[in-house]
Amino acid sequence: MTHGADLCTVRIPANTVEAVLDLYQHDLGTSHGPAEARAIAEAVFHHQLAWDRTRLVAERQARLSESELLRVYLPLKRIRCGEPLQYVLGSVRFHGLELEVTPAVLIPRPETEELVDLIVRSGPRPARIVDVGTGSGCIALALARHFPGAEVHGLDVSVAALAVARRNGERNGLRVHWAMADVLDERCMLPAKADLVVSNPPYVPRAEACTLEAHVRDHEPALALFVEDEDPLRFHRAIALHAKQALVPGGHLWFEGHHRTIAALPALLGAMGYKDAHLLHDLSGAPRFVHAVR
Repeated sequence: MTHGADLCTVRIPANTVEAVLDLYQHDLGTSHGPAEARAIAEAVFHHQLAWDRTRLVAERQARLSESELLRVYLPLKRIRCGEPLQYVLGSVRFHGLELEVTPAVLIPRPETEELVDLIVRSGPRPARIVDVGTGSGCIALALARHFPGAEVHGLDVSVAALAVARRNGERNGLRVHWAMADVLDERCMLPAKADLVVSNPPYVPRAEACTLEAHVRDHEPALALFVEDEDPLRFHRAIALHAKQALVPGGHLWFEGHHRTIAALPALLGAMGYKDAHLLHDLSGAPRFVHAVR
């Protein structure tokens, strides 16, 4: 028996499903809460062993093999040390897609799924889409799936993020043109004649780092999270400037942003010459998105 399995045997003498689930509750219940600890355990069993909730309930007394025990125990060790579940499992579901996630990219949030929903329901069918700060490629790939006739571009300043996005495109059989771009460089040029430019750029003020949960602050990429306190809309403004050159007349600009600062963005876009710039709220009621027209 391996050292890892010895450790499992010590921690879980019965080697049963119930014993593993009890261990997840014991180790994560206080820090995450009982319901989330249960959801994490279910996610691990589903990802590692392809067990669904029905099987977990029906086979609580089933004994796991040594290899099965390791596969569901080792993730717990990493989660207990603060790693996000999505990085531990290496993937996440986003808008019907299975996406790889690594510490090189942000973990896609439900709010960003809402942004995709808003774009899809907004009416126009874009022929050329540009996703700025693509990260895992979640927005670009979701839009490529919904608009199969569109030419989609995913841009990022991070080589490591683009590698993840490229693998996600291949994994899901979706064609996106991936390229490096630094929107803070005034020489940056977005792909021309775009009908839609969208971005979920860095927007968390650095002063708020201490307020973030440790698994976000300590594990997700700071490059994709934070913006300087004195200019919280820096990335939005830079992207909007580049988009003015890239968008066709009547083209659409969409942003996600911080609920404390994004309310100032419509006026900024209006002063830049955009039309119909307006604020939209997420499902929790927080100001979250801005839409404007070139």
